Amino acid sequence: MRTLSTVLAVVFSSTAIAAGTIGPAAADSSMGLSISSYGDIAVDGVHKRVYISDPDGGKVVVTDYAGKLVATVPNLPGVRDLAITPDSGTVYAAVPGDDSVVAIATSTATEAARHPIGENTDPKTLAVAGGRVWFMYGQETAHHLGSFDPSLGTPEIALDQLPGRYFRDAAELEAAGDTLVLGIHGTWSGLAVYDVSSGAPVLRKEGMPPEAASSMADFALSADAEKIVAASGEMPYAATAINTEDLTRTGAYPVEAGNPSSAAIAPDGTVAVSTFSWYDTDISVFKPGTTTPYRTYTYDQYGSGGDTIVSQGLAWAPDGSRLFAIADGHSGLQLRVLNDAARYPVKVSVSAPAKATRAKKLSVTGRLTSGRSFPSGSKVTVTRTDIDSPKGKSLGTKTVGSSGAFSFTDTPPAGGNVTYTAQYAGDATHAPASGKDTVAVARNATTLTLNHNKSVYNYGTDVSFTAHLGSTYKNRTVEIWADPYGSDKPKKLLKTGKVNSKGNLSATVDMTRDTTVTAVFKGDARSAGKTVKVTAYARVKVSTTVSKQYKTAKIGSTSYAYFHKKTDPVFTTTMTYYKNRSQRLNLEVYFQGKWLDAGSQYFALGTNGKSTVTLLGPHETGYRMRMRASYVNGSSGDNVNSTTYGAWKYFYFTK
Repeated sequence: MRTLSTVLAVVFSSTAIAAGTIGPAAADSSMGLSISSYGDIAVDGVHKRVYISDPDGGKVVVTDYAGKLVATVPNLPGVRDLAITPDSGTVYAAVPGDDSVVAIATSTATEAARHPIGENTDPKTLAVAGGRVWFMYGQETAHHLGSFDPSLGTPEIALDQLPGRYFRDAAELEAAGDTLVLGIHGTWSGLAVYDVSSGAPVLRKEGMPPEAASSMADFALSADAEKIVAASGEMPYAATAINTEDLTRTGAYPVEAGNPSSAAIAPDGTVAVSTFSWYDTDISVFKPGTTTPYRTYTYDQYGSGGDTIVSQGLAWAPDGSRLFAIADGHSGLQLRVLNDAARYPVKVSVSAPAKATRAKKLSVTGRLTSGRSFPSGSKVTVTRTDIDSPKGKSLGTKTVGSSGAFSFTDTPPAGGNVTYTAQYAGDATHAPASGKDTVAVARNATTLTLNHNKSVYNYGTDVSFTAHLGSTYKNRTVEIWADPYGSDKPKKLLKTGKVNSKGNLSATVDMTRDTTVTAVFKGDARSAGKTVKVTAYARVKVSTTVSKQYKTAKIGSTSYAYFHKKTDPVFTTTMTYYKNRSQRLNLEVYFQGKWLDAGSQYFALGTNGKSTVTLLGPHETGYRMRMRASYVNGSSGDNVNSTTYGAWKYFYFTK
């Protein structure tokens, strides 16, 4: 019987789909994090590692670029902000529970130094600028700016670097070169830009464009320190671009829904913005000078709202190759790795004929599409995959025209499903991608036969089934399978091998059940695959004995068991056992020269295959009678054997 799963498998295996895929999407990944809370993220581009702080767990976890845990830095109570040095040599962690800033060596991902800031200082945010580590410290309503020079053996901690100024909450710190930016979150948001090249903060500008002056959740500073992107709520559904020099608005990055909650700027100026959104776009990525995202990412699990990107949860790899995002959802905190987020996505479409003739030329066309034109002379690498070349055979490179189109011809040497794949390796502004299409190339029909179809055998007969294979190109191997009736015995490979010089391969089946025997030829480059099935049938073993008779004598040429009319005959049937199987007893009476049916009844077999039945009186004398035990396919409780009739047992009653 063909099950639903079998039908689906056949449908999908026989369906050829022309595909145009965006390569990097399949490479994006998500990995669960062994943290209970989130503080900050920093990316080490030299050792390809990601540092993530866990305030509640008092630790920093270190993963590789795929999100796999490689190290844990413990004993960091309440650890909050992280900042990495420009050379990726050290990650600094603000540890308010220990009143210290801890240096983590990226070469070993272990604690290298602990710098006490002072009792009850509670450092919370920090950044590295002008060769110094800057940090915000203090208690509620009174936070101050401090710093130290990490190049000194025992750094001297400089507190209150902005005399006369304090902040209700610890300001977010971002830095690039000699520029340090303080950002005030909350209802009344603001920015202050400082030059710290002298070792002391010198105010260059402070303020905030009106569009971003409310409920800023995060901000990012570009690598050249010329641009700020504020994830703010004053201008609904858009992040604000701000000129660092004068803190004026220079543009906006509109998002689909929800106020921006995170912002990150790649080295080339690409901007990523996330929103706190259960159902809509979670991350939007913009190229410099654009207002429409060229990439978006949505994480809606289970169709009822899913992962959301946490506030201040975005970070670019220093080379812009990846965007890292911290997501929170049904399965806890996760690190999402978005490969090639800074490059334009590419779609490669390939179109080949649905059918073709082997050894005859065919034409294939394709096209690259993207949000940005491709460099002149761009090429795709073409591969043909078929029976003879299952790992693929290179057909060289094909040049892409100005419109993104390409084409080529090929003469497929093998039949069957032939797949043509075009791979674009990517360039400075385009992500790699590939596309493919499959052609059904005709093969020669194959002759395959199998004997003994519908034959019936006694129980336990050894039957040799022979498959005969006609002419083929190269492959001469055949498989012979046996599938006994009944769910308790699985299909079994009896034999696989090359046919002999006559094209035959045989395998023996012990016929204890009805059995479907299948011969399979898998085909080759020029000969089509073929499968044939036959069903052979097996009877059961059945015998019946009679007891309690007082003699045995012949009537004519037939032996009869003689019983006194007051004796009840006992018939014991032995039959091949199967779960829930019953035997059928038929009684006939000889009358006026004919055997007439006197009734039948089914009796269950014991697990030993026996069934004992007593024929109760009163009994009429002077009549010849006979009894027969049978197995009836289907009616006896199963269908694993063919209907089998036992021998008649004759008996006679006297006074």
